[in-house]
Amino acid sequence: MGITIKTEQEIRLMRESCRLLADVFQSLEEAVHPGMSTMEINILGDQLIRQHGCIPNFLHYNGYPASICVSVNDEVVHGIPRKHHILQEGDIVSLDAGLIYQGYHSDMARTFGVGQISDEAQKLIDAAKQSFFEGIKMARAGNHLYEISNAIAAYIDTFGYGIVRELVGHGIGTRLHEDPQIPNFAQVRRGPKLRPGMTLCVEPMINMGRADVEWLDDDWTVVTQDGSWSAHYENTILITEGDPEILTLY
Repeated sequence: MGITIKTEQEIRLMRESCRLLADVFQSLEEAVHPGMSTMEINILGDQLIRQHGCIPNFLHYNGYPASICVSVNDEVVHGIPRKHHILQEGDIVSLDAGLIYQGYHSDMARTFGVGQISDEAQKLIDAAKQSFFEGIKMARAGNHLYEISNAIAAYIDTFGYGIVRELVGHGIGTRLHEDPQIPNFAQVRRGPKLRPGMTLCVEPMINMGRADVEWLDDDWTVVTQDGSWSAHYENTILITEGDPEILTLY
């Protein structure tokens, strides 16, 4: 499947899908606290999505068993919620989720501090977030896709953090994952030209230590090889005739 260009009607539906998802995330951020289990986060997120009349698009996607990916500390992404996994003061927790509204997908991720966190952890979270914004400065019609990748990498390289290479961003629309893939690390080629109507998920995953990751025995949870903590920041964006529109911002 090639890169899809959305019609005005499709863009309207995607805006609403993303607005509803951002509302869910705002509620989840307010709810996260020490002593909460990762399963409680998943249950709450699932309820909020369904209260909007939407479908959680992560649930059963390629066999994933939950509606919200909940990844703690050295877990990079795709952490499986569990009732005995309890958040502790000083942890960081990455939430990644999406929903389907009238056939159109949205997707976003955030990393939150649990209670009072260290300065080092906050710096990592802030760097992952800002790397997204550095990247989308290049997300303009007429530029090329990998200019986004290179801008993210150039910013993160100043910190000496590791940029996860095995997991990348993606297009989105009537399917959760569409073309193109969007690396967060530097590229030699330019990639496809950006055009108005493209909807993309840009999602840097940044490790405090090395970039290397591995999969746990559950075949889902991705962790850093060196045990360093990881932060994840993602939005669904729309390429326009001017500045990109961030559809999942709140």
